[in-house]
Amino acid sequence: MAASVQAYRDDIEKALREDKFWTRPLALIEAKTGVKRIYTFFGVIVFVSLYLVFGYGAQLICNGIGFLYPAYCSMKAVESPNKEDDTRWLIYWVVFAFFTLCEFFSNILMGWFPFYWLIKCMFLVWCFAPIQSNGSLFIYSKIIRPRFLKHEHTVDDILDQATDLAGKAAKAAAKHSIDNAFNKSE
Repeated sequence: MAASVQAYRDDIEKALREDKFWTRPLALIEAKTGVKRIYTFFGVIVFVSLYLVFGYGAQLICNGIGFLYPAYCSMKAVESPNKEDDTRWLIYWVVFAFFTLCEFFSNILMGWFPFYWLIKCMFLVWCFAPIQSNGSLFIYSKIIRPRFLKHEHTVDDILDQATDLAGKAAKAAAKHSIDNAFNKSE
């Protein structure tokens, strides 16, 4: 157990030294205060966690964490030649949308659950975590994908019928508008 905790700590320490947007601020704090960057990182985690439980605007902070970093990484992925990262981030957004849809219907329960924003934030971080099998890949492969494959053809048929119906309605509306325009001018 202690060895696995130390391995996670070493992985975090290594990630905090990689050339990312957080490297420069953490290095500056470490140089000015003498506090190792891993302790600064854990301090920020504790502060954000407490704020998500007791702070004002916890919903905004939580949704910002779940949106801003993934959106930035998604845009970088789209601009990179590697398409594997595009797929990874697209899966995150499918899970994010699925979770948001489920969350809408459980909105009444959120007021009764004091740690909701903290748990939601932890869930979203797990979903976009830069690890091999993060939460979004797990949820997509175990929950969303099997149901999608099971109902794909039915949904495609319904969408095709709706598209045909919408096209016919648009043509009828255009014809009706043109007929009315010519009838008014006479």
